[in-house]
Amino acid sequence: MSRPNVLLITCDQWRGDCLSAAGHPVVKTPNADALAAEGVLFRRHFGGAAPCSPARACLYTGLYQMNNRVCRNGSPLDARHGNIALSARAAGYDPTLFGYTDVAPDPRRLSAGDPRLRSYEDVLPGFTVRQALPEHQKQWLSWLQAQGIDASAGSPDIHRPAVGPGKVGGDVTNAPPVYSKDQTPTAFLAGEFIRWLGEQEQVVPWFAHISFISPHPPFIVPEPYNTLYDPADGPAFQRAANWQAEVESHPYLAYDLGLQKRTKFVPGIEGKVPDWSEQNFRRIRAIYYGMISELDAQLGRIWQALKAAGAWDDTVIVLTSDHAEMMGDHFMLGKGGFFDASYHIPLIIRDPSRGTTAGASVDRFTEAVDIYATLLDLIGSAPQPHLDGRSLAPWLDGDQPGDWRDAAHWEFDFRSVAEGEAEHHFGVGSRDCNLAVIRTEDFKYVHFGGGLPPLLFDLAKDPGELSNVARDTAYLPVRLEFAEKLLAWRARHLDQSLALAELTEDGVAGYVARK
Repeated sequence: MSRPNVLLITCDQWRGDCLSAAGHPVVKTPNADALAAEGVLFRRHFGGAAPCSPARACLYTGLYQMNNRVCRNGSPLDARHGNIALSARAAGYDPTLFGYTDVAPDPRRLSAGDPRLRSYEDVLPGFTVRQALPEHQKQWLSWLQAQGIDASAGSPDIHRPAVGPGKVGGDVTNAPPVYSKDQTPTAFLAGEFIRWLGEQEQVVPWFAHISFISPHPPFIVPEPYNTLYDPADGPAFQRAANWQAEVESHPYLAYDLGLQKRTKFVPGIEGKVPDWSEQNFRRIRAIYYGMISELDAQLGRIWQALKAAGAWDDTVIVLTSDHAEMMGDHFMLGKGGFFDASYHIPLIIRDPSRGTTAGASVDRFTEAVDIYATLLDLIGSAPQPHLDGRSLAPWLDGDQPGDWRDAAHWEFDFRSVAEGEAEHHFGVGSRDCNLAVIRTEDFKYVHFGGGLPPLLFDLAKDPGELSNVARDTAYLPVRLEFAEKLLAWRARHLDQSLALAELTEDGVAGYVARK
């Protein structure tokens, strides 16, 4: 084929360290590892924002949050922005979706009564939907019902233990749900993709995006994955002596920890997450590890289907996540804030035309905004100059660009427009409820809006991000240096869409039309 097939796989809330290929001491991911053995593993890959919609906006548009302006779930994506699906379509593909993209449409393009304005779970423009699977999961529930499973509880209640109330005094149980390992939402989507793959004419290149919900909570998984990992196993949690010490370290953490509700992660269990015991955090982590292994097993099904269809050697595969998961670090679950645990995500890219780099790994900083530019490059379309991300194709060729970034960056907007909780808590306007991070090999600087004090971590001495040295006089030169670096980063990446254009006697110069 003149162009490759493309398979973009995202797995929701997968931590970047939870890969056996990345050296995790407990989690086993043989199928992701097999992909890495034939591709390139990017060990320091970071999401651009959180939660889901902001993270995906960075991935799909190749723009930082400060430019795409998707600040939270429900923020509309400005229709003027190009995206990965539209560009693939312009290149001759019919980009096909399995799952969800969590993109809220631009309300300026719709009438006030349009039902699409009632949900943030619309589809990224450019995609053909083969199998949708939004948060209500009704399509999967119907599939379960057809197999004789009582799915009347709906989602998320179906994700509770099949026997008993699922709690003992608020404790976590690893009891399995009513559905089996072959009936998970992951298995459902994998099966739908495999069925679609069998319908393709292999002489016509295809572009597919599978967007898995796992290992996103609720934290529950069928046998045998529910007992695959012992809660006693796993690295030590990165956290202070107690959650009260975390709260005292910065005003934002006091706010964030106060919002952490158990029922959001384990339905039916009331109380606050920080109050959970060490054993409960370990039980949840063991279940999370099991969810990753269940997901990995379905990746194996997909790899085998590609090989059986004769498409394995013609398909570029990108495996990544939108954001990560705190998983007990700093007494937190979920994502957001500024800690690495929320933003360090997996990235494996396999391009069969670049076999000389098979099994390689990259330790330089890469970001979610790089995926768009990379896929454009791999399908033979020139990355557009206004994008914030850069193509990773040189790394796939074994090159080491000398001008590559020496830091990762991300942003988090914690305004709460409907309730105004954050604005009330900090006594600032919604525009000030945000933070930006620059993270290098040795240091991490976090800048807050609204006059909240900054954070500085000496990662060489404090990899767990436990000791804020922003007010230490010995670190004041470093703090100033990183504040200036962050300011320079923002200045460099302000919206370049028309800044690159110039009207001349010969017409528009320096402008590349978006596709």
